[in-house]
Amino acid sequence: MAQDHLCLQPLLWCTLIHLFQGTSAVDHVPVLVWSTFSSLWNLKNATHEGHIIKNEELHRFLKPIFNQGSQNVVLFLQNQLSVEDFTRYGPHNGDNKAFYNVQQSLDTSNSSLVLPAVDWRAIKHLKENLNWTKVQIDHDQEIELEADPSKQNLIVINLEPVDRMNNFKMAQSLTNNDKIIGMTTNTLKRKGLQFSGIYTALRPSVVIRSRTERMIHTGRRLMATESTSSASYPPLNVTNGTDTCILFYASSLQLKVNGTLIDLTNETFISRSVDTNNSMCSTTNATLSLKYAFQQNLSINIKTLEIRFLMRNSFYTVSARHWFTLDFVEIVQDEVNVGAFNVSSISAPQEYSFHCQLVGTSGLYGVAFIPANKTAQAWTIAISEFQIQGFNVKNNLFAYASDCTSFFTHAIWMALVTSLILLYILTYGMHMIMHLTTNDRFDDPKGQALTVPQTD
Repeated sequence: MAQDHLCLQPLLWCTLIHLFQGTSAVDHVPVLVWSTFSSLWNLKNATHEGHIIKNEELHRFLKPIFNQGSQNVVLFLQNQLSVEDFTRYGPHNGDNKAFYNVQQSLDTSNSSLVLPAVDWRAIKHLKENLNWTKVQIDHDQEIELEADPSKQNLIVINLEPVDRMNNFKMAQSLTNNDKIIGMTTNTLKRKGLQFSGIYTALRPSVVIRSRTERMIHTGRRLMATESTSSASYPPLNVTNGTDTCILFYASSLQLKVNGTLIDLTNETFISRSVDTNNSMCSTTNATLSLKYAFQQNLSINIKTLEIRFLMRNSFYTVSARHWFTLDFVEIVQDEVNVGAFNVSSISAPQEYSFHCQLVGTSGLYGVAFIPANKTAQAWTIAISEFQIQGFNVKNNLFAYASDCTSFFTHAIWMALVTSLILLYILTYGMHMIMHLTTNDRFDDPKGQALTVPQTD
C-alpha cells in the first residue's frame, strides 16, 4: 500500500520530535490526519521545524480531504493534547499502548499527515464553522455511525477528558481514547466507507510535572505581570457596570468528584460559556462566581455547577495598609452547596494581584484548599498558573503580583546552612592553628644531649 507521508518517517514519534524542535507549546496543538484516499498531500507542502500553522494554512492542508466526492471526516477531539504526550506515553515507552491505534492508522493509511504545531484557534474555527452534517458522539456513548454515504459528513467524537493530575490516570485516559479511535476506524472500514480521520485537541495542554519533577513554592515575592504575557488567552474579567472589578486567569482549571474529571478550562477562558452574573464587587468584599451548565449526557449527574471565590479587603494596623485575602472557595451543585474550603496563604496588598503556580486541594501545592465540611472531601480541585485580582483593577490588566514563591527557597536555605557549617569548621581550624605552641628548648647536635627529667 503506497503512502505519501509528509515527513518521510516510519514512526509517528520520530516525526513529531523532528518537526517539533524549536516550537513553543504555549499556543498550539498537534494535528494528526490519515485518509483512505491516496496521494492527497505533496512533499513540497512539508512544514519546517518551529513553524506554527495558522487558520488559513490549516484549511489549505486539509482542503484535499474536503474536496473528495463522497467523504466522511471524523474529528477525534480531546480536551488537551501536546507533543510531550506522544513522547511520554507512546508505544515506544515500555509496555504503554496509549497511541497504538493512532500509530497503526498513520502507518497503514493510503495518505497521512503530521502537523505538530497548529494554532489552537484554528482548531476551534474548524470545529465551529464547517457547514456539514454533524454527528456528535461523546466518549461515554456506544459507537454507532449512521452517516449518509451520499453526503459529506463531519463526525465529531468528543474523547474522554484527560486527567493530568495523575500520570497513571493520564496514561489510562489516553489509552481509552486510542481504543475509541481504533473502534471507530474499524467500524468505518467494516461498512466500506471512505473516510479521513483527524486527531487533535481543542486547546494546548499544560503538562504538570510529577512530584520529583516540580518544585513546590511557598511564601510570597513580587512578580511583574509580564510573566503571563505568553498566555494563549486573556484572563476572565467581571464588570461592575462599565468598569472591570475582578480579573481571573488559570492555564488549567480542573475538578474531580467520585473519580470523574471535570475540565472547566475551555468553558471559562476559551469559549467563555461560563456565567458570572452572580459575581459581586465592592470596596470591602468581592465574590467571583463561575457557573456552568452541563448537558444531560455527562457521565456524572450534574446539571449546574458553580464555583465561588470569596475575597475580602481589610485594613491592617501593623502594616498600615489595606490587604485583600481569598478566604473561602465554595462549590454549589444544582443550587445546593456541596463543598466549602478554607484557603491558606492567599493575600496581597490591595493594589496587587496574587499569583501561584499550583493551587488546589493537594497539600503539595503552593496554596492548599482545606475542606471545611465532610461533603467537600469528595471534591478535588487543581488550578495551574492561578492569578486573581478582586480590587483596584485598572485598564483591564493585572497589577503587579504577590507570588506564593518565597524569598528563601529550599535550595537557598540548604546553601545557607551548608555555608554556616563550613564557616564553623574553618573558624575552629583557624582557632586551633593560632593556639599551636613550639618547644622552648632544642637538642644541640655538637653538644651534650638534652635530657628531660622524668620527675620534678
